[in-house]
Amino acid sequence: MTVIEIVILIFSGLLVGFINTLAGGGSIISLSILMFLGLPANVANGTNRIALLIQNIAAVGNFKRQNVLDTKKGIKLAIPATIGSIGGAFVAVDLNKHIIEIAIGIVMIVMVFVLLYKPQQWLKGKEELRDKKVTMGQMILYFFIGIYAGFLHMGVGYALLAALVLGSGYDLVKANAVKVFIILIWTPIDLVIFIMHGQVNFAYGFTLAIGNFIGALIASRMAVKRGASFVRWIIIAVIVVTALEMLGVIHIRALLSS
Repeated sequence: MTVIEIVILIFSGLLVGFINTLAGGGSIISLSILMFLGLPANVANGTNRIALLIQNIAAVGNFKRQNVLDTKKGIKLAIPATIGSIGGAFVAVDLNKHIIEIAIGIVMIVMVFVLLYKPQQWLKGKEELRDKKVTMGQMILYFFIGIYAGFLHMGVGYALLAALVLGSGYDLVKANAVKVFIILIWTPIDLVIFIMHGQVNFAYGFTLAIGNFIGALIASRMAVKRGASFVRWIIIAVIVVTALEMLGVIHIRALLSS
């Protein structure tokens, strides 16, 4: 690798780690950068998992030290999600990426309106939901979220946040903590699958991971210090930009590769 490649990977990783820890969708940047540097799409997808793994180790450790991580319920929710992610990573079918991106963009726009219209649902959480046992419906939901994560991962943080806040009653700070914990559990398994299929560039992956690690540390500290309102506005900003990209209104990936 050249010095320029190292700088690009670390800087973009820092940004991705920050965005992914507070919201999600940062993989748009990392996947674009990896492909811009010459990796095929499937190798970029596998290589990105190294950075995601390191990023979430940093974020989970920080959230744990700040006593905002519910590991007990997180493990229960992570089990079906992890099973789904394994299936998603193994399924060898050609997906229509354009249709998926349009669907994600529409869902993200809906989430923006939910965030703006009823912010109390995202800021305060609901104890009556948090205290309930994990239902079969939730397990099925997290299973399908996991399937998507195994396929592509990009934007899966939004789905997890929505499920954790609206379905499990967490406020945004605690939801972010559980989110990164769940992703941390499934990521190493998916990474092994990509390694087995020769779709991981270790040099690029670990260099990118340096930035992701730093970005995750910064974001997880800011989330707890600034509170749920701060996280909410970060999520709104990231969702709007990501949704516009998915719907073809703006072209971040084209800009990055120009």
